[in-house]
Amino acid sequence: MSAAPAVAVEAWFPTNASNREWAHLSAQAPQLVATMRRYLVQLTTFLSPRSVEVADTTLRQLARWLTTATDITLVARIERHHVEDYKVWLAGQPGQKGKLLAKNTQRHRLRTIRIFLERLIEWEWPDAPGRNPILHGDIPHRTEPIPKFLTDQQAAAFLAAARAHPVARYRLVAQVLARTGLRASELCDLAADSVTRIGSDSYWLRVPVGKLRNDRMIPLHAEVVDLFADWTATNAEYIRASRRLLADDHVPIDRRTVHRIIARIGAIAGIDDMHPHRLRHTLATQAINRGMRLEAIAALLGHRSLEMTLVYAKITDRVVADEYASVCEQIDALYATANTPGALPAEIETAAMTRLGQESHARMLGNGMCTRPVELDCRMETICETCAYFDTGPEFVPVLLRQRDHARTNRQPDRAKLYDNLITRAEKTSP
Repeated sequence: MSAAPAVAVEAWFPTNASNREWAHLSAQAPQLVATMRRYLVQLTTFLSPRSVEVADTTLRQLARWLTTATDITLVARIERHHVEDYKVWLAGQPGQKGKLLAKNTQRHRLRTIRIFLERLIEWEWPDAPGRNPILHGDIPHRTEPIPKFLTDQQAAAFLAAARAHPVARYRLVAQVLARTGLRASELCDLAADSVTRIGSDSYWLRVPVGKLRNDRMIPLHAEVVDLFADWTATNAEYIRASRRLLADDHVPIDRRTVHRIIARIGAIAGIDDMHPHRLRHTLATQAINRGMRLEAIAALLGHRSLEMTLVYAKITDRVVADEYASVCEQIDALYATANTPGALPAEIETAAMTRLGQESHARMLGNGMCTRPVELDCRMETICETCAYFDTGPEFVPVLLRQRDHARTNRQPDRAKLYDNLITRAEKTSP
């Protein structure tokens, strides 16, 4: 197996911890690590830094497992049985709060590895396997849990805690996320000149190209404008030096710091499991519940398609509650009059209900449908049985017997005689 061409892996490194682990793994499987790191460098040419970090974490985990649980030192030697063992191992790994790794996380990691192997094959790299050992069926189905959002009372408590916090960057981070629906990474990447005034008194926030490769403008709430004005006036030197809007005498704020800030303010407000994305879900839910159009919400949040925004339509509790209350009024009226002698109110049965009632007992005929209500007798009930093309057999005898008995009970001798003849004919054809 020829060695992979040398690449300047120093041109990209997510963290020092990542580099240290790759160095440790390289001592055990140098060719395996060289291929993976070369691939990660290629990813930097067309993926966002955050996406490359996720791929780096996934491949390091795979390399760690391969070097400890197998004797694999080359990507080309990964076979189907290795994939099956890795899937079992991955499913048993711990996730958050003592639970096992979430299905969506397992799905994402297996997809990342499958794409990695597929690209090596397509690019015809020396260390590529002959075929991809990870199949489509290995990838767990996506689960779509309803996004966790704050109730109106919780959102008010969170914002009150944010306003009252003594640290300026806590106040700024919490209120900007709550008012704009930014992702944590987008907040950290805001350029020094992101706040723009359009017109005489309208301020907008320019959000950099991020997760979905789109640039967008978000209108700013007056309170957020004031916070940004105080922040830039106090930290102008650090903002200028780092070219980042969220910079102060520490360092430019990173995603971990943002998570700690939001979790801390959430704890002060009495809200457990608080994280930045929950504020994004909350803003979207509040907007839908108060009549904002889906297209506008998609533009605000930077969604690529309305399908992403429609997720929040599932949790519009105000809309669902109003519709349900309206239906309940009609259902309650039905329950209140159901045991009362006489006909139900005319408005109880809608046109749609009447149509469904007719369709539910309609019977298919050769040239149409019979829509005779089940409670009415039919003078032509045995017309099919008298047709020359009508045929029956022993398997229909129980039904014919019930129909013959029904005719006798209702004093219909002609019908009873017809069914007697049919029963005799059917029994003669039995083996």
